[in-house]
Amino acid sequence: MAFLELSNISKYFGTVAAVNQISLSINQGEFLTLLGPSGCGKTTILRMVAGFETPSTGTILLDDEDITTRQASKRPMGMVFQSYALFPHMTAEQNIAFGMEIKRQPKEQIKQRCAELLELVGLAEMGRRYPHQLSGGQQQRIALARALAVEPKVLLLDEPLSALDAKVRVSLRNEIRRIQQQLKMTAIYVTHDQEEALAISDRIAVMAKGKIEQLDRPEEIYSNPHTVFAATFVGNSNQFKAVLTSPQEGRCRTQNYTLYVPSQTTLQAEEQVLVIIRPEELSLHHANDNHDGSTSDSPANQLPGTIELRTFLGPFTRFHIRCNDGTPLIADIPSQQVRNYTIGQEISVRFPASACQVLRLDAHSAELEQLVEAETV
Repeated sequence: MAFLELSNISKYFGTVAAVNQISLSINQGEFLTLLGPSGCGKTTILRMVAGFETPSTGTILLDDEDITTRQASKRPMGMVFQSYALFPHMTAEQNIAFGMEIKRQPKEQIKQRCAELLELVGLAEMGRRYPHQLSGGQQQRIALARALAVEPKVLLLDEPLSALDAKVRVSLRNEIRRIQQQLKMTAIYVTHDQEEALAISDRIAVMAKGKIEQLDRPEEIYSNPHTVFAATFVGNSNQFKAVLTSPQEGRCRTQNYTLYVPSQTTLQAEEQVLVIIRPEELSLHHANDNHDGSTSDSPANQLPGTIELRTFLGPFTRFHIRCNDGTPLIADIPSQQVRNYTIGQEISVRFPASACQVLRLDAHSAELEQLVEAETV
């Protein structure tokens, strides 16, 4: 039996289903991230677990106890909000102590616990400062310490880093993960940031329109997406809409190209598919290089194009390429390999059949494509 169990949870606001028949099993000590675009239902799930919203249908079990209708104040949860929500007239130490004081814990115990938590979040010398005397990252660390002070069974984090700048976000997300692992605490984390989710989660639930599209380990979601939405929302990708002409031999037909893909066993000939290739799977070659990279076991795809933009990103350089038929591609190439490629240069883009992920295109996929486009604008 899972430590936290959500069974057939739905939440309606009027006739709109914010969350639609979701079931989730979360193990003790697991870090689960709810990832998806705005309005997908991830925060609503968190609020139902916290007790701020009551499910329209379904049940929530915590350690075999039904807490579906239990008041938020009676649930053993710690909550960290996007806005920090610190009391401005209290010092950092007083903010951390607040929940323990409400529970009427002994003063000496509270003082010791505050000191331990300030040490844990790396702010041992900041206890007497007020929120306005702390940076955004420091305030969020105090908010985290306050949530941990009452020793919750589950830590809930609602986009806690979205108000911080990029460098502080990376540093603090690593700290959150370190603390969660050190305390072996069960945590549910809500974000729309794919990189954040991939970096710190044990498992990720990719959500769209109130449903879970895929629930899996970060590596699986990136390398083996089960749906078009999961493939296109998580990570950068190159996409070709195509018709599967030969499932066994692994051939697809786009409007202008034949693409070689892995052999398909669950799709039928003439099905509409989306072929996904991650940018790091592409390689660049000079236009006059006639060797296409094929082997007897694995045919390679080779598409002619022109470099439109190159962006240095440290260990790799990102190339924006326009194929001769107008198809845009992104290629991430190790920076030490790209000195001879310039903007405006005609090149050949290659990628092996094994790099292609093939997913069925249907009405549901087309509908969710608009969500991905809206999120990337």
